[in-house]
Amino acid sequence: DVTVCVLGAPIAFLPVLLEGGARCPGALLLCLSPAWATRVPSETQPGACSLLLSRAVAFEAGGRSVLEAYAPPRRAAYVTGAFAATAWAAELARNLDCPTGGSAPLAHLLEDPLAARTLLAARASLPVPPTASSAPGLRLVQLGSSAGHDGLIREEVGAFLAGPDMAPYTQVAVRPAGWRWRGSGARSTHTKADGAAVAQAVLGRLHGLREEESVLLEAMVPTANLPVPTSPTHSVVQRPPMALRICTVLCRSWGDRPQLCQVTCSVGRAEAPVPHSAALPQSLDSALQHWGLTEPGQRQTLSARLRRAAEAAMAAVLDAEAELTPEQRGGARAHTDVMGVDFLLTCVGDSLELVALSANTLRCLETCWLAEAMGRAVGEPAGDLARQLAEIMLHRAQCHLLEGKEILLVEGGGVSKNFVWDVVRDYRLKIHLVEADPEHFAAGLVETFMHYDSTEHRRDEEHAERVLEMVRARGLRPHGCICYWDDCVVLAALVSQRLGLRTSPPGAVGLAKQKSRTHQHLLRCRRGRPPPAAYAVPCCHVESHADMERAASTVPFPAVAKLEFGAGAVGVRLVESAGECHAHAERLWRDLKSDADHPGIGLGWGNSMLLMEYVPGTEHDVDLVIFEGELLGAWVSDNGPTRVPAFVETAACMPSCLPPDRQAQLVRAAHQCCVACGLLDGVFNVELKLGPGGPRLLEINPRMGGFYLRDWIREIYGVDLLVAALMVACGLRPVLPLRPVARTNLVGVMCLASLHGPALGAGGSLKVLRALEARGLVRLNRLFEHDNPGDYEEPYLSVACGSESRHDACLRLLTLCQALGIDLPCYPVAHFLSHFK
Repeated sequence: DVTVCVLGAPIAFLPVLLEGGARCPGALLLCLSPAWATRVPSETQPGACSLLLSRAVAFEAGGRSVLEAYAPPRRAAYVTGAFAATAWAAELARNLDCPTGGSAPLAHLLEDPLAARTLLAARASLPVPPTASSAPGLRLVQLGSSAGHDGLIREEVGAFLAGPDMAPYTQVAVRPAGWRWRGSGARSTHTKADGAAVAQAVLGRLHGLREEESVLLEAMVPTANLPVPTSPTHSVVQRPPMALRICTVLCRSWGDRPQLCQVTCSVGRAEAPVPHSAALPQSLDSALQHWGLTEPGQRQTLSARLRRAAEAAMAAVLDAEAELTPEQRGGARAHTDVMGVDFLLTCVGDSLELVALSANTLRCLETCWLAEAMGRAVGEPAGDLARQLAEIMLHRAQCHLLEGKEILLVEGGGVSKNFVWDVVRDYRLKIHLVEADPEHFAAGLVETFMHYDSTEHRRDEEHAERVLEMVRARGLRPHGCICYWDDCVVLAALVSQRLGLRTSPPGAVGLAKQKSRTHQHLLRCRRGRPPPAAYAVPCCHVESHADMERAASTVPFPAVAKLEFGAGAVGVRLVESAGECHAHAERLWRDLKSDADHPGIGLGWGNSMLLMEYVPGTEHDVDLVIFEGELLGAWVSDNGPTRVPAFVETAACMPSCLPPDRQAQLVRAAHQCCVACGLLDGVFNVELKLGPGGPRLLEINPRMGGFYLRDWIREIYGVDLLVAALMVACGLRPVLPLRPVARTNLVGVMCLASLHGPALGAGGSLKVLRALEARGLVRLNRLFEHDNPGDYEEPYLSVACGSESRHDACLRLLTLCQALGIDLPCYPVAHFLSHFK
């Protein structure tokens, strides 16, 4: 079972536990006593421990909680808690073999203002208050003890107060620094001119400090004093000096990237800023409006700057943690997953600047819960923060359960699937590969390599029996079986079913694999509103010229002729008459007879064709994760116009340009079509067109989306489709973001060897692209190891640019293509990008 354990009684995690109970009942457990948990030596990681729970408070749907006893004990797959405040929780969480959201050493590091401020200034390049400490803008004075150093301390205090960093400020604060003093409010304020009082305050604070604690002498940075909006009918009362604290909560989100989850503000008198424990929080937008930022554009710009600064702060913390030893982190699997950063808004000249004040583990989180509760109408459900944190914790736990699993992989794929082996390494998977190519490059990367030629897929029932014999002969007991290679999806389903592993029925996979059967089946499905039949398109199966003649008399023109089991849009063509149908069929049947003529496009299933009605509109891909028929996640991408009469892809963008309601229509259509065909478990790619009459199905690919799709979804949303596919195959219901947030826009264009080979090869453009990729300025996806020019050419390279703005991403890509010779009169990139508005 998926088990997320929260140790101690941290109020900050209560909304997360309630939300987790709604998303995954019984998975999030609260351990309130050290007697309820036991540490035992890990079976998988020498030197580490597993945490076993014999009792816990479990949370169910509807906010119900119950005290449960577990026999045998439940093994924690993710652990978190208030480690800085609860000694027994910190001890139980030390050096575990499962992911741990924090630890006592990491909490102490984060809660030490000196350490955190040094980190934010040096690694994140964030402005911090001038401080007698270390790092840019900070100055450090190290003392073995305070005895005998009074003169040095007074000298250093005087130098700091008279230094250039303090020139803009009139007040300073003196306070102890160290995790023990977190949130204590132990501070004194002084005027800069009274140097003697400042020095005396520093000397007074030095007494009673413990090892690794310090005294901070820092400037009191004033909040920006903006003009308050006035009314001509009301007199203006002078506002006393006030301080505005901006509180942010961040999490290590999907793809292990920092994500700003929540922002709130609190206001207090400038001489005594409001601490977290006494804050009356309000939204950032409301606070900025009250402060004098009346222009919505100004507030949006400042909000974007805050997001970048906060995420840079967490990135700096994660980078610093990665350099620590496991002992320094409190365990090899311990990382900071949730943190808070406080900011101040001040003026530097005529511009507003965000100054980072401090970091913390749970205080910002508690303040944000209060802000959500205060700003919510009666009866309104909780906001997104609890949902985001619950999703991340559950996902971390699931990823841990996936580690070390044995996976039967049917066909290793080509160069476009190289990312698979990174996932294999990261999750320590044991791969048993069934592969038709005895020289496949992955032979040395897997636990077991089984050569078996299954190229003739019309004999897949027989192939499945032979594969089962090979698996049993080797004593293999895989936890799941997957296939992302289009030709072998039916074979993989047959093998999975006979091994008793989770899969969609082989009949459903075969139904989706044969395009004409897919549409004909859906046209008979009349149940539901709208019924699946509403998305299907009239089409006819074609195996001979006589079949083509009958099809041409049934399907209206213009029509689309293509291979029944084809992939990569090879051989797809727009036809305007029966004569064009016959000519195109004659050419395909002459050139593409078997898999050897063009490997990987489905010719192992034969070269039969279909003729289907042409559907006008824009083309889109929907990538779906489905578990027991339930839609868990969906991502929509847009394709640019193709080079008619062929339909080979030219360009794409993600996220989709469509408004949310139109995207929702595509997702609903894709899900309904999959379920109607019996595809109830797996990761699928559905190609649709969206025209005036709504979505129309082109085809269902009963496997993970190909080309660049997995890479793009992971970059934009942080979700890994391959990991999701592995979880489903192993019987785990993947926890995916209910409302995925796009971090960037990607726009890409395909390259063809026949058109772009000279520029990319001898012209040196590919070398330039690789250099730009190394700098993070472009994304390259190599689709094939070898070029395949000719009448049935497929793209061999995808080049993409990203930006926060889709318009900027398009402009960057077009400029790049023009400079490198990808944009040609016969390959007009500007036209291919014209849909992305």
